[in-house]
Amino acid sequence: MIPKTYKEVIDLGDGREISIETGKLAKQAHGSVVVQSGKCMLLCTVVSNYKQADVDFLPLTVDYREKFAAAGRYPGGFFKREARPSDGEVLTMRLVDRVLRPLFPKDYHSETQVMIQLMSHDDDVMPDAMAGLAASAAIQLSDFPFECPISEARVARVNGEFVINPTREQLEESDIDMMIGASADSVMMVEGEMDEISEEEMADAIKFAHEAIKVQCAAQVRLAEAVGKKEVREYDPERSDDDLAKKIYDMAYDKVYAVAKAGSSKKERGMAFSEIKEEIKATFSEEELEDYGGLVSKYYAKAEKAAIRNLTLDEGLRLDGRKTTDIRPIWCEVDYLPSTHGSSVFTRGETQALATVTLGTSRDANQIDMPSYEGEERFYLHYNFPPFCTGEARPIRGTSRREVGHGNLAQRALKGMVPDDCPYTVRVVSEVLESNGSSSMATVCAGTMAMMDAGVQMTKPVSGIAMGLISDADSGKYAVLSDILGDEDHLGDMDFKVTGTADGITACQMDIKVKGLSYEILVNALQQARDGRLHILEKLTDTIAQPNAEVKEHAPTMITRRIPNEFIGALIGPGGKVIQELQKETETTIVINEDPVTEEGIVEVLGVGSTGIDAVMAKIDSLLFKPEVGSVYEVKVIKMLDFGAVVEYIDAPGNEVLLHVSELAWERTENVSDVVNMGDVFDVKYFGVDSRTRKEKVSRKAILPKPEGYVARPPRDNNRGRDNRGRDNRGRDNRKPREDKKED
Repeated sequence: MIPKTYKEVIDLGDGREISIETGKLAKQAHGSVVVQSGKCMLLCTVVSNYKQADVDFLPLTVDYREKFAAAGRYPGGFFKREARPSDGEVLTMRLVDRVLRPLFPKDYHSETQVMIQLMSHDDDVMPDAMAGLAASAAIQLSDFPFECPISEARVARVNGEFVINPTREQLEESDIDMMIGASADSVMMVEGEMDEISEEEMADAIKFAHEAIKVQCAAQVRLAEAVGKKEVREYDPERSDDDLAKKIYDMAYDKVYAVAKAGSSKKERGMAFSEIKEEIKATFSEEELEDYGGLVSKYYAKAEKAAIRNLTLDEGLRLDGRKTTDIRPIWCEVDYLPSTHGSSVFTRGETQALATVTLGTSRDANQIDMPSYEGEERFYLHYNFPPFCTGEARPIRGTSRREVGHGNLAQRALKGMVPDDCPYTVRVVSEVLESNGSSSMATVCAGTMAMMDAGVQMTKPVSGIAMGLISDADSGKYAVLSDILGDEDHLGDMDFKVTGTADGITACQMDIKVKGLSYEILVNALQQARDGRLHILEKLTDTIAQPNAEVKEHAPTMITRRIPNEFIGALIGPGGKVIQELQKETETTIVINEDPVTEEGIVEVLGVGSTGIDAVMAKIDSLLFKPEVGSVYEVKVIKMLDFGAVVEYIDAPGNEVLLHVSELAWERTENVSDVVNMGDVFDVKYFGVDSRTRKEKVSRKAILPKPEGYVARPPRDNNRGRDNRGRDNRGRDNRKPREDKKED
């Protein structure tokens, strides 16, 4: 029996559309949809346990996977099966998670899983732009307690016009690549990269995407109504006690306010807050704590949050004593590590990042192998966040999603400033050594200085800053915080990170926690962020004003040379013998790539010092050497023969030619050694290919003055010595017998 299906279609314009269908696949899941655009199809399923987990948070897992079969491909590597998620998949998971998580009730703690799978790929459709729509649509068909439908959309600007969910080709021509997550009423998440755009242009792009998202949210509502919206499930809410909450608030608020106003350090502040909490707990008996312990901690945290927020809104002061626009003290250093190709330390308050740069060839590029995209990155950044940077001891279980996300943000911030003609593959690694507020922005700053220290000719330096927002809807008060602390990130209404040059924004990441944030506040926040960015940028350029003109002495120099394709085989040699021996002899790395457009070979030579590189360049020159007829060249005798000398072109080692004995001198030469010897260097004239011998001809005598009275020998007569009857002067008959006179 064919199942009954329900479908909604969203018009994107330009003949493109997105359909949402349910009822055919994965019906045992609590909600499932297939979202399709062109040939691209995503299957999303959602399941949530009916029993609450014994935790104080929402155990939500968002999983996004791209199946290689979707693109008609096999997984790479030895095991032909999809394994751990790629960085691209992890980034999509984070984008969806950040929008979904705040819309679940705070007291909903059931294990919840959202699984999104790319089942069919279309080269003209980027699937990550539809992942948020698929997740929300599936939840709308479930009985989960979820506030409202959301969606995500990518916005680009091509030739001055905004485009929703552009193709990859359109994205390459765009100066904006932003992903917006929102409900019909509020923008909740922004992430992307830009080509030095203004704050107003960024706000306009967000508005444009939000209008498209409203249409997608309405389509989800229609689909849920057509299917029949399920009753929201009942679950055991968290225990609450309003009287206890007020009691603890009254006991804690003034004390917390006083500590917060003192402007102490993170450690001192933390100890003081802990003492207040312990004093409050001491007022309860052991039996009461056993019964109310969890609520005491919960209500104390609420009181602490309220006191800190009010301090900022009412007095414009912050936890560490700064005003809302103040930036923490900054110190920087470059060339800190003696053996790296480039290094820097960036410290802002209690946040510190140590960045290193490594220069390599195209062979060191980061290979991206996903069903939806294949390519490579010649610039990439890795971010490490070890537990000691926050004073913690916890297990290290591989690269976390957070590390992937923060590293990607810093990479997007910097990559536009690496010039297209940079010959190197550039890898930046950021080691976060201390963290109390925006280590990703510290990574951007440290990465900028490290690349400049390494001699990477960045177009412009880039700085970054993390901003916060505290607002009160009832009073209309709000405060934008520059360079937020970790605590301010937790208690604020918006966390947004902005990077850029002196001329505009290059990347951003925003998580907005309040509904209905006005665009006026958003633009004001971005303008304040610009002031902070420029202040930090000044500190960077005071440390290193411009990229070093040369790479360090111990760092490799890269020389790139183009050669015709027909010479690639000669440079590689049979089985790679020539190139392998050349690399060993010169202590260089040689990489050869073919340019399909120009049909040339691109030879990359990487080596420390000029000696080895010069030797490789000389080898290439010798391969490409083509002497011109009539030109004079310097040669060296490398072999003596009875009938001449083999000479090698000085400017093209390895290119040899025979200098015949008759071309050594004007006088008759009986012995070659009478005129030249091994190792002699002299000039010869090139005459091209001799028509008689069909070999290249060079002459030494042609550039020597003729001796006085020299008489050239008459040309040889090939018929001399033969009579008219075909007999030579020795009586031999050179005539061929007629065919009919041959003997049997």
